[in-house]
Amino acid sequence: MAKKDVTGIRGTIEFLRGEGELLVAKEQVDPVYEVTGIQVALEEGPAILFENIKGYPGVRSVGNIFARRDRIAKIFDVDDWKKLKWKCLDAIKRPLPPKVVEKAPCQEILITGEDINVPDLLPVLKQTTKDGARVMGSGNILICDKWARGGKEFSYKRMHFRGKDWASITSSPATHTEAIIFMDHRKENVPCTINICNPPAAMMVAAGGGVHSIIPLGTDELAIAGALQGSPIEICKAKTVDAYAIANAEFVIEGYWTTETVWETEEAEKDGRQDVLPFFPEWTGYLGKTWKSRKFQVTGVTHRKDPIYYNQLAASYDGEFVSFDLREAMFYELADRLVPGLVVDVHCPFALRFWGGVIYQVKKRRPRDEGYQRNILINALGAAPGIRLVIVVDDDVDIYCMDDVMWAIMSRTEPATDYLRGATGSRGVAAQPGEEATRLEAGGFGGGLGIDATVPFLEKWRYERAHYPSDMVDLKKWFKEEEIKAAKAKQGEYAKVLSKHGWG
Repeated sequence: MAKKDVTGIRGTIEFLRGEGELLVAKEQVDPVYEVTGIQVALEEGPAILFENIKGYPGVRSVGNIFARRDRIAKIFDVDDWKKLKWKCLDAIKRPLPPKVVEKAPCQEILITGEDINVPDLLPVLKQTTKDGARVMGSGNILICDKWARGGKEFSYKRMHFRGKDWASITSSPATHTEAIIFMDHRKENVPCTINICNPPAAMMVAAGGGVHSIIPLGTDELAIAGALQGSPIEICKAKTVDAYAIANAEFVIEGYWTTETVWETEEAEKDGRQDVLPFFPEWTGYLGKTWKSRKFQVTGVTHRKDPIYYNQLAASYDGEFVSFDLREAMFYELADRLVPGLVVDVHCPFALRFWGGVIYQVKKRRPRDEGYQRNILINALGAAPGIRLVIVVDDDVDIYCMDDVMWAIMSRTEPATDYLRGATGSRGVAAQPGEEATRLEAGGFGGGLGIDATVPFLEKWRYERAHYPSDMVDLKKWFKEEEIKAAKAKQGEYAKVLSKHGWG
């Protein structure tokens, strides 16, 4: 058996193939609509490798690697996906700096000058029939050293290559890159690289931002990724700019994030209005709108001889789950620094999406712990810009089951006292429909909602859950093994939770 290697996308693909977690499409597939249609039709299913892409001979593409949380855990040798957050937390606390290499797989081919034609090189998807363009959402921007306050800033950005060697590139408010591009180096062209199809750990770190008090600007984010994968992320000097690239990436686009502004689509440029015309699906689940953005000027492109492109859809399991484990780790650390030991677990369910929210599970240990859960709520609402919902429940509530969380909200909250609103007029992330451009100029965010669904410590006796003796019976006494298995297979998610604990 080949040695497992998840320090690049190729080794990861082979690992998933060996695990029976890879579906291969050998027939020709069109990057316009068909790739997206296939991936969404098989949502939360296997990773998918497309070997024959219409219009792009010699290029393969892959998607849905992060579409199941148990598969992500398996990549990083964690036996239970609910525990991967703890490995991410350890990586944050014990980073492993990247390693500079002279010879990099990503630089097997170099394209410069008049030969640069990015749209003809990358099989960028057109995801829906209403998209304003073929928008790339799978590129990870790497900004290093003096340009990133001494750290290495690595993140996802949406971009549209409107020309052979230039693109619009958009940074949301309240992100590290916004601080770099619009404040620290507002009047400078910032050298950087766009890296595509990176090591899974690096993609997770690129996606997992938002709690900046835990991972502040100036952090070496690639060092967190290195600790997560168990070996340094390898980087190399770019060929045409003073920047670094991910050595094991499949494609690297080198250039400058310029001071020039451009519209994201030709139609938007003609229309002249921001946040009106359609662009592509955003993580919120809504169709994102076009903006006026900064221009990325390409100076060179490098890639492997037989490159692989990544098909990442923002509004998908793949596009969401890539961020959740690191985000949970950050939210846990945020609360534990405030009140050590009170929070026992934290979960970001898919329904709350990337920036949307988090559920805390706490265990009050004594009367004086009462009220700290609200400090945690307010802290989270302030620490993650644009967050919509933070819920805190007791340790007798299953935070991985939304039915149980909703039961706790229904039975343990009083609307007049247990619903806490964040600061009105605070800054959002310009993605929710209510945060339209005109309101964003003056703040434009309603502040988020915190729900305290815990029981008062001194009144716990009133909230004792009914306990049926499901744990006191051995079903094998009355039924055959296959009958028990068949019966349990018919149970829904919440029924399984209730029967496991014997809860009413």
